[in-house]
Amino acid sequence: MSDIHPSPPDPNIIRQHFVHQAASCETLGSPFTARLCRALAECLNETTRTGRKVLHWAGNTREDALALRFCGALHALVLAGRDAELAAVYPPQEATESDVRTALQNAIARHDLELSASIESAPQTNEIARSAMLLPGFLEIAGETALPLALHEIGSSAGLNLLFDRFHYRYGDAEWGDAASPVRLAPEVRGNPVPVHAKLEILERAGSDIAPVVVATAEDRLRLRSYIWADQAMRLQRLDAALSLAAIQPFKLIKADAAAFVRRSLASRQGAAAYVLFHSIMWQYLPEDTKASIAAELQIAGASAPADAPLAWLRMEPLSTTDKYATLSLTLWPGGETRRLARCDYHGRWIEWLG
Repeated sequence: MSDIHPSPPDPNIIRQHFVHQAASCETLGSPFTARLCRALAECLNETTRTGRKVLHWAGNTREDALALRFCGALHALVLAGRDAELAAVYPPQEATESDVRTALQNAIARHDLELSASIESAPQTNEIARSAMLLPGFLEIAGETALPLALHEIGSSAGLNLLFDRFHYRYGDAEWGDAASPVRLAPEVRGNPVPVHAKLEILERAGSDIAPVVVATAEDRLRLRSYIWADQAMRLQRLDAALSLAAIQPFKLIKADAAAFVRRSLASRQGAAAYVLFHSIMWQYLPEDTKASIAAELQIAGASAPADAPLAWLRMEPLSTTDKYATLSLTLWPGGETRRLARCDYHGRWIEWLG
């Protein structure tokens, strides 16, 4: 037996993680969350259970999104109206750096056991704006196959992007969707016009997640809202609008491993419809064997897919971990050709059409 033991996490490295996350939040247009992360880096200490758990976090802080877990747990207290002092330093209120630090320290002390438990949960955001990146791909599939779509999403979170056809979209001068929809998406268009003239019909809506958010419950709705950054009011309004649609539009969401879900859904697919597997900004978090299994299942099923029951794989994912944007890619069987349709902002703020 080895006498070598792993070194305990360095609290200074943990604090640096919060500082790095602050820089990312600034870049993504959330100065308040950036301020929150910097304040937490300064005021976290070992006098509370929460402080000790964070400063000695044993996992990978970046992959675990530790800072964003903490920010979400704090935001939940504010959204639930359970900490007036903390709410007083949150948008739209103005507060000094000193006031923010004091409010944080007091909130951590007051809600220590709850916060310590809350940061065990990974963030779930279900970014609705990504539907504006995915829609042109769905329209490509519908236009080329002339068939209704049977949607199957992995990494669905709350499944709200399964409702994409109930939203309204504007791409420059072009519009698509329900003009009366409460969800309205208008990303910046870079380069070529985005083709959004095809019509589509949805035959099936099914999604999976290893930790699905059940929007029928108040607890899960609060959890979903808490991970929206507090100074991004439009994102919160957009989420609430999508939640209102989820209350009236049926869809299936199950707890399942992504590879198992794909295998079962492929086995049960029916004719006279295009089977569509799609996902957005989740592929990098899957284990390599899971990714290989999904790709292999699609290849096998695609090889025998007839023209009246085609198979499509649509994904909005970075081609490389160093890419500063995602790429919208489409593989369509029969044929199995992969096309790069667009470059996309991770949060759905802009799209550059390539297809």
